[in-house]
Amino acid sequence: MRYILIYCLQFLSLAALCQAVATSPAISPGNSKTGKFYSMRGFRMYTETYGTGQPLLIIHGNGGSMKDFQNQVPYFMKKYRVILADSRAHGRSVDTGDSLSYEQMADDFAVLLDSMHIDSAHVLGWSDGGINGLLLAMRHPEKVKKLAVTGANLWPDSTAVYPDIIRIIEPMNDSLNKKGELSKQDKHLKKLFHLLLDEPHIALTDLVKVKCPTLVIGGDHDVIREEHTMAIYQHIPKAYLWILPNSGHSTPVRYKEVFNTTVDDFFKKNYESYTPQKRFY
Repeated sequence: MRYILIYCLQFLSLAALCQAVATSPAISPGNSKTGKFYSMRGFRMYTETYGTGQPLLIIHGNGGSMKDFQNQVPYFMKKYRVILADSRAHGRSVDTGDSLSYEQMADDFAVLLDSMHIDSAHVLGWSDGGINGLLLAMRHPEKVKKLAVTGANLWPDSTAVYPDIIRIIEPMNDSLNKKGELSKQDKHLKKLFHLLLDEPHIALTDLVKVKCPTLVIGGDHDVIREEHTMAIYQHIPKAYLWILPNSGHSTPVRYKEVFNTTVDDFFKKNYESYTPQKRFY
């Protein structure tokens, strides 16, 4: 029942559900004794770093935390300085404010990179982390060298997200709205529900602001409609598309090995545009 509830709360990240079936590696993000808090913009953001090399910022989804990337850290830390952070109002990054938006969270990550004295980084975002990655690249293009996003959406309705999950969340949100005074936990859930049901609001035409090479990823049975993922790819000037077969939303978990190596390969290689002649090869 616990994981059914978590599934409902985070239909875009499925983080805890994936953790339930994933093999626990030696490195366990979110449990480090060397984690660090950065005070910024009205809250304290919890972070952990692993490895050395080019900085790689990895961003989790709604209702999740850095713990969702236990399958990525052991691989990427061998080649990059991996930066994990619990997003505002997630994990250890407690935020007592009443409002929460993707733009707010994307700006948080820009300030985090500044606080860590990092001019720019590769960015990998899963689910809502992908939305944050897109907005970070749009609002702070100098901060993102290359961007990989999986399971991201640009708006919240059924033209982008399959309606089955929305029908699960709406009654739970309605129940909260009918309550009188909300508990601390209820207020927290209401902020997460707001993200799921009412945001984001990114126009396809705004994706031209994503100047960096971008790998757009999705599962062929994702909660995000395949045509929506395709539209994101088509509107980013320097984009590649990767749809994983026989996969839902949990691409970094279900296909962790090929996911890691493919994203790594994308980060390492120069972006190549395809002329009409090259499309034959």
